[in-house]
Amino acid sequence: MIRPVILSGGGGTRLWPLSRSGNPKQFQRIVGEQSLLQATARRCAGSAFATPLISTGAGQRDSVIDQLEAIGVTPVAILLEPAARNTAPAIAAAAHWALARGEDDPLLVMPSDHSIPDAAAFQAAVAAAVPAALEGNLLTFGIRPTRAHTGYGYIQAGEPVSEAVRKVERFVEKPDGECAAAFVADGNYFWNSGIFLFRPSAFLSELKRYAPDVTDQVEQAMAAAASDAVFVKPGDAFGAVRDVSIDYAVMEHSGKVLVVPVTFAWSDVGSWDAVRELMPADESGNVLQGDVLALDVTNSLIRSDSDVTVAVIGLDRVVCVVTRDAVFIAPLDRAQDVKKVVEELRARGSTRT
Repeated sequence: MIRPVILSGGGGTRLWPLSRSGNPKQFQRIVGEQSLLQATARRCAGSAFATPLISTGAGQRDSVIDQLEAIGVTPVAILLEPAARNTAPAIAAAAHWALARGEDDPLLVMPSDHSIPDAAAFQAAVAAAVPAALEGNLLTFGIRPTRAHTGYGYIQAGEPVSEAVRKVERFVEKPDGECAAAFVADGNYFWNSGIFLFRPSAFLSELKRYAPDVTDQVEQAMAAAASDAVFVKPGDAFGAVRDVSIDYAVMEHSGKVLVVPVTFAWSDVGSWDAVRELMPADESGNVLQGDVLALDVTNSLIRSDSDVTVAVIGLDRVVCVVTRDAVFIAPLDRAQDVKKVVEELRARGSTRT
């Protein structure tokens, strides 16, 4: 069976002020009636999937349990990272956990804060990738781009390995607009979704080859892990592990990486302009949520998560998000710059981040 591994340790700065370090976006109801974490857990439910394993920080353990209990999901275990060390160490810890239980079935590694509305299409893509994963390959899922997006990394796909799987020519960092447009026109470039499928032994073997320091320190940490009911806390060695993503540590180097090109709708819900794209807009192109009055406003996202009435007049392509204790306003095209606001507030010692 496929073991879902849901990575839920993010700090949630890109959707401030709704998302905060103590209550990041994966726990928020951004799209639909469920939180992003709940929707992710539901997406990998079914007879082909084992009970999910969750990786998160110690400060988020209660939120994870509460949210999953609310939808009737009991995780097989929750790995509590002593320190945030990015995706490669987190996934390595999950792989060691699986092998220690005698499991070497494929791990389906997913961020907890992405939006994929079509669960059936997602599951079909995973099923198509399983045979290649069982052969020891590392599979990543590439989203066919719908526009020249400069906020995503890209994967250049090579020759087919099977009907559903292709070789990977290279990974490309976030491009400028001209390069992104060329990638879309080429037809062989896909957005890097950050979703993976592989046997734990296959992943650890490649991690040992290309980042042996990470492998050794995570192995030490998991050998000294302490368990308390469903919670598993790696030992102190985890805090000394290098902060590195799975792409930098393994995927960009290994010759065993394959890509599964997919066409289902996907978003990393990485900015307020991305949220607006996910929501149905009114006849003026606006997404209005909460107690909002918009007059002569077009192509905007205005959201009130407080008991304050928000009135906006005569603006185009703006984002305005109001919470109980903060307000964020910006041109929609600069919504991703909210991270600069968070950085400045933290520099000032603000507790509202």
